[in-house]
Amino acid sequence: MSSTSPVVGQDAAWREWLAAIASERMHHAWLLSGAKGVGKRAFARAAACELVRQPGSAIPDVSAHPDITILEHLPANDDEAKKKAEGKPYQTRRNITVDQVREMIRRLATKPTLGERRAIVIDPADDMEKGAVNALLKALEEPPAGTYFLLVTHQPGRLLPTIRSRCRILRFAPLEAAALDQIIRRDAPHADAAAREAAITAAQGSPGIALDFVEHDLGGLHALMMRILREGDARFHLRGALADEMGARPARDRQVAALELARSVLVQELRSAPRARQAKIIEAHEVLTRLSVQATTYNFDAGLLIMEIGGLLASAAMPREAAR
Repeated sequence: MSSTSPVVGQDAAWREWLAAIASERMHHAWLLSGAKGVGKRAFARAAACELVRQPGSAIPDVSAHPDITILEHLPANDDEAKKKAEGKPYQTRRNITVDQVREMIRRLATKPTLGERRAIVIDPADDMEKGAVNALLKALEEPPAGTYFLLVTHQPGRLLPTIRSRCRILRFAPLEAAALDQIIRRDAPHADAAAREAAITAAQGSPGIALDFVEHDLGGLHALMMRILREGDARFHLRGALADEMGARPARDRQVAALELARSVLVQELRSAPRARQAKIIEAHEVLTRLSVQATTYNFDAGLLIMEIGGLLASAAMPREAAR
């Protein structure tokens, strides 16, 4: 059992998880909390495997182990389910449904199959329907013996206080530049030094954003976003350039990547902004967050979406007097 995390940059969280597994009174519910893209998804699956692994045995296959249940967004319809089965990109439902949670709870009536523990991963818990949240709360209040919940969350504030109060929080910090560079070199070996440096700067500690930056060649978008924040865009010409850089028919992945990049840019700006400007930055970030959630399930008009992104950045721009 190695103390080195299977997810780069999250050794502290992994050591905390291993210590909990080894303890005699392990907490039954965990909230995996941190910014989007820092590795919580992969960590939750690795943590579930470690939890159910029998002493001396190999790490199990997370997708095939009978004592690991993962609740995530289902395909939007039968056609999208076929695409998933074929390994193709597919659209998902907007939420994790109450039926998914109820089916999981029904399984809890039986004991774990291969050992004494089972893991329930909900990813992301932020996206559960209201009915699903209420159903989960009942399971958290009276958990069956040997059942452990891992709730992946990008925004803990979206969960009910009654859910949060029953969970132990496992925090995921943004990654240092060296760890981000390691991930980019591993997963995007074609990226040159300049691309890696730009991606690390834009990502603000998120390997997911860094890899999207390289994969979708977001350097041009990033430069324009920063200009809008610095200069504003009273005549809309920078938003027009942003739309041109985005492309006429960008893939959904590129649209989602652009949204995440805009959120990262705002987070970076917030750190140095005067108090009088922070409210506008936070408001713009909240709208971008909602759009990011919706973009995975809705077919947005790409042109309108990028203009919306540009408009939100312009609303949070530095006052013209300060920019001068």
